[in-house]
Amino acid sequence: AEMGCSIFMVMFLAFGLVRTFSLRYKWHSSYSCMHVANKVILHMLTDDNVLLKSEVLRRRNLAIISHPDAGKTTLTEKLLLYGGAIQQAGAVKAKGEQRRATSDFMELEQQRGISISSTVLMYEYSGRVVSILDTPGHQDFSEDTYRTLAAADNAVMLIDAAKGLEPQTRKLFEVAHLRRLPLFTFVNKLDRPSLSPFEICDQIEAEFGLACSPVLWPVGSGDRFKGVLDRRSGVVHLFSKGARGQMAQELDQIALDDPALEDAIGDDELYAQLLEDAELIDELLPPLDMPAVLRGEMTPLFFGSAMSNFGVQLFLDAFLDLGTPPTPRAVELGASDGAFTNGALNDNAQLVDPASEDFSGFVFKLQANLNPKHRDRMAFVRICSGSFEKGMKVKHSRLKGRELTLSQVQTLMGNERTSVKELCYPGDVIGINNPAGTFAIGDTLYTGSQRISYSKIPSFSPEVFAYCLNPTPSKYKQFTKGLEQLLLEGAVQQLRERGDSGGGTVVLAAVGALQFEVVTARLSSEYGVEASLERLAYQHARWALAGWEAVDEAQADGKLLSVLKLQDNYGRPVLLFPSEWKMNSVISACGTALNLRPYAVAPDVQERRKK
Repeated sequence: AEMGCSIFMVMFLAFGLVRTFSLRYKWHSSYSCMHVANKVILHMLTDDNVLLKSEVLRRRNLAIISHPDAGKTTLTEKLLLYGGAIQQAGAVKAKGEQRRATSDFMELEQQRGISISSTVLMYEYSGRVVSILDTPGHQDFSEDTYRTLAAADNAVMLIDAAKGLEPQTRKLFEVAHLRRLPLFTFVNKLDRPSLSPFEICDQIEAEFGLACSPVLWPVGSGDRFKGVLDRRSGVVHLFSKGARGQMAQELDQIALDDPALEDAIGDDELYAQLLEDAELIDELLPPLDMPAVLRGEMTPLFFGSAMSNFGVQLFLDAFLDLGTPPTPRAVELGASDGAFTNGALNDNAQLVDPASEDFSGFVFKLQANLNPKHRDRMAFVRICSGSFEKGMKVKHSRLKGRELTLSQVQTLMGNERTSVKELCYPGDVIGINNPAGTFAIGDTLYTGSQRISYSKIPSFSPEVFAYCLNPTPSKYKQFTKGLEQLLLEGAVQQLRERGDSGGGTVVLAAVGALQFEVVTARLSSEYGVEASLERLAYQHARWALAGWEAVDEAQADGKLLSVLKLQDNYGRPVLLFPSEWKMNSVISACGTALNLRPYAVAPDVQERRKK
């Protein structure tokens, strides 16, 4: 309302000025008057920052997290369908003439039927600009999910109604909690036999300490799933299943207290159960409190079926109303050491307001071969403040404020890209060509005189390790180039022997073994080279951030027996342990002296390697 009043006042003043000038200088052309009025309005809106603030308020950015097979990619497709971004929803495992899922465009994703890489999908719906960040559900790709959540303003936790909370759901909730994201919960697959909705509420409250406030409540489940009750309006929405890939047909909208509802449902037992549930919810569960949601104390709860399309559009509309727009972000000095472990911020944290005039953003993802024909490399940048236009000159924080001109910039829809023609605003994700590898994950771009560096995105300690060998020496160049570009994406880390500047055998390090399969499969399909892996008998790793001198001293004292000492891309020591017992004994003996950490961030360019 305040924004509307501000814009109205600007328009009123602008037209008043135009009328004054038209009388004084005898402008008779209505076109001239309107043309000048438009210029005055735009100038005044820009000067007062009203236009930027209104665009920020239009943005809704969400990341979807779940255990594998909970229906995350299916829900993403249906949100695109109901948002008008696609005409027919794709399938995770397409058969015959079925369309493929927009977010799963990689060959291995289509073969396995799983998401192995985060995807950005942007579209405009109902006057809002929606950005969906589809994340992998498999635990082996949790590091990619963490990075993607760093770019999100809201998280949607997807739960399988038949299984309830699952292990990966619990882990991803912790990550979302670390990022201090408001959490929305969508309980999926109500078209199959399911747990009681109250049982799911109890699980969420017991496991996560979150109060549940249902927004959409199911009417039946399995074959008897009829629709949902929208508790905000008190209206029951009854559906019939749509054709494959198409929208569900809404049969009727009837108020809960309307006597005609019983006949519309056509099931006396379901009708009685719905009335009883509605009374219990009012008595036992708290009303929706959005400040509590923003504090991480409550989650709005939605029930539906992405496959049958029941409740998907109602969820999308509710999210646009309830979801938070882009919020201020902490720069690096404001993040405490606990930012990676408990989400804490220092009391003196410096925040950047999204409505600030100066542009800023950070790189949260790198992707090679979005278009395999051109061997392109793309950096995904989340805009945090100001506005961005094509050709803008920005400064690279990690490279001592080096100025870059960003002329090749695209908006993203899966692997489809469109050149940026209009201004982009906070909450938007843009793709910047990265042929020379100038950008790394966590890099900050900014304009203005004050250097900005947002809290960097860490690499976490890997748990599986393997030598990566080239069995075909004649394809050395393709092998080296392909491996380098895939490693820059950050899903798999590269370790080398101490002092090796590039000629030795690479050690791949990953959170899970499936990441190794992705690297070898992509080397084969995208670069035409094969790779063989030799697994190493190590299970844990820690960075020794005290440097090589401290490592040498611990080695001389006999404290690092059976520990493999390698270096990362920045020359920093990484210690590999054969067992958890060995790692804990080293931590006990010299963990403080070595400054052992389970994570590390990319150093600024001025920091030199200590060898």
